[in-house]
Amino acid sequence: MTTASSPTLPLAGKAAIVTGASRGIGAAIARRFAELGAAVVIDYLSNDERALATATAIERETGAEGRVAVFRADVRDEEQVRALAAFTEETFGGVDILVNNALSHYSFDPRQRRTFDGISWDDYREQIDGCLRGAYNTCAACLPRMRRQAGGAIVNVSSNLVDAPIVPYHDYTAAKGSLVGFTRSLAQELGKWGIRVNAVAAGLTVGTDSSRATTEDVRERIVAMTPLGRLATADDIAGAVVMLAGDDAAFITGQTLHADGGLVMR
Repeated sequence: MTTASSPTLPLAGKAAIVTGASRGIGAAIARRFAELGAAVVIDYLSNDERALATATAIERETGAEGRVAVFRADVRDEEQVRALAAFTEETFGGVDILVNNALSHYSFDPRQRRTFDGISWDDYREQIDGCLRGAYNTCAACLPRMRRQAGGAIVNVSSNLVDAPIVPYHDYTAAKGSLVGFTRSLAQELGKWGIRVNAVAAGLTVGTDSSRATTEDVRERIVAMTPLGRLATADDIAGAVVMLAGDDAAFITGQTLHADGGLVMR
């Protein structure tokens, strides 16, 4: 926590929801928000012990005691998400920042990847439900609060596979692409309330469950194509998300920032 003699942290007084935040990229995002002074609600799907351990570690390591809470909510369920938004408002006084990071489970395993002929619409639906439907539900629950306070920031976590499908993971990439369209449409509509909506297109991120099965040859190919010469870390993605959520990005909306070391240049 800041003291009277220390500088004010840039996100002090803000309340953030990060979905899918008990591990990986989501946990890194929650940690960065806490470091910068925000109160954070860690949304998670099922593992109570892991979510509590993540919250405890963030509080201990960032000095954010009393500013980190956990809430179990499946983003695909409207009622659970409404309860998540209400809990955040009751606990921390509002909802200023929403990060849509949750997704249906996916493994970037090129050995098990199905070609278009072998994939079903149910596979597409599963990814769209976790990604687009989840973001729809959280925005529907949080936007009335943001409109009332005439301000807010939404950051949706997409993928650079939308622009560079190095390995064609059809269902996952289609879902993430729809999230980019959702981002732009919301940004166009919500600007008059001072609400900004942006996306971060993450590159392949080491140390996540989804990237664990990626083969070494694919990793090496991606590294060779990347100007900065390495794969992303969870902290790299978190840095991009926090930047777009903060006041330094006050005049940025409707954009997709590629956090992938320059692999995609637009």
